[in-house]
Amino acid sequence: MAKNKPAGPKPADAALAVQNDLFTLVSDLIEEARQTLSRQANSATVFLFWRIGQQVNSEILHHQRAEYGQKIVPTLSAQLSANYGRSFEVRNLRRMMQFAEQFPDFGIVSPLATQLSWSHIIEVLPIKTAEARLYYLREVASRQLGKRELRQLIARKAFERKEIANAQLSETGAIPHDTFKDPYLLDMLGLHDSYLEADLEAAILRELERFIMELGGGFSFVARQKRMIIGGDDFYLDLLFFHRRLKRLVAVELKIGKFEAGHKGQMDLYLGWLNRYERQEGENAPIGLILCAEKSREQIELLQLDQDNIMVAEYWTVFPERPVFEQKIHALMQSAREQIARRKELLPSRKKGDNA
Repeated sequence: MAKNKPAGPKPADAALAVQNDLFTLVSDLIEEARQTLSRQANSATVFLFWRIGQQVNSEILHHQRAEYGQKIVPTLSAQLSANYGRSFEVRNLRRMMQFAEQFPDFGIVSPLATQLSWSHIIEVLPIKTAEARLYYLREVASRQLGKRELRQLIARKAFERKEIANAQLSETGAIPHDTFKDPYLLDMLGLHDSYLEADLEAAILRELERFIMELGGGFSFVARQKRMIIGGDDFYLDLLFFHRRLKRLVAVELKIGKFEAGHKGQMDLYLGWLNRYERQEGENAPIGLILCAEKSREQIELLQLDQDNIMVAEYWTVFPERPVFEQKIHALMQSAREQIARRKELLPSRKKGDNA
C-alpha cells in the first residue's frame, strides 16, 4: 500500500513566510540606516560645538578683556537661541567653550566622535584631569555606553581604580596597563557579612552581565569550575574568561579571605596548564586575576606577581557611604603613587646616551 506524501506548506502560509522574511530584511536595513544617521548627527554636533567653543574662546582671548568676555557670551547666546533654539543658551555655550579649552586639539576626540553624543561630553567636563576625561570617553566609544552607564563609571571612580591596579604592574610585565581595576565593586551581588566562596561564585554567575561590566571592556565568559587534571589530581579553576583585545585567556580565582602568598603557586599552576592545553594558535599567554577580600600591598609588591602574569585585586561587596568611599579611594591612590615612586627609585640609572 502506497504511503501518502507529507503535506507541504499551504501556498498562503508560504507567501506569509516570504513576506515576513522580506519585512525582517527591510527592517534591518532601516535600523542600520537610522543608526548610521544617528552616529553622523552626533559626530557633526560634537564637532560643531567644539568649533563654536573654540571660536568664542579665540574671540575673547583676542580682545583680552574680562568685561568683554562677560558680555559677549550672553549676547551671542541670545542671538543664537532666537535663531537656532535652546541648544545655544548661555549654560550650554559656556560648556562648548569649556570643551574646546579642555580638548584644544580636536584630533584627540575625533576618532571617538562617531560613538559620542554631546551628553557624553557634558558628563566628563567637570572631571579634573585630561587623562581621566579621555579615559571615560574612550570607554564610552569602545563599549558603546549610554549616558547613565558613563555616570556610573564616573561615580564609582573607574579611572582611579584602574590607576591603582596599574601601580601593581611594571613595564617589563606581560599584563598590559588598563586591563584590571583595584578594588572591584561587587555590591551588585547582594552579599553581606557571611558567605562562602561558592556563594560568591554563584552570585557572580547570577549577575554575570553586571560582573563583566565591572571587569571592563573586552571580557567574555568561557567557563566556571574549569577542570584540570594535573599529575593525576583534579583541580578546578573558579572562573575562566577570554579578553578579545588582549587575545588571552584570563583565569580568575576567588578568595573570601585575605591574600596569601601560597595563592600565587596555585595560580602559577593553573596558568601553566592553560598555556599548555587551552591556549590556541594566535593567542597570547594566559594571565591570572586573584580576587580577594583583603590584601597586603607590601606582600604584592615584594612578590612581583606581574612578572608571572598574575594580578591581585580586592573586591568590596558593600559600597561604602560616599564620603568613606572617596577617602578610601584617595588613600589607595596615594599608596599607588608611592609604590610607583619606589619602583622608579629601584630602576638602574642610565648613563646619558646609553640605550642598552
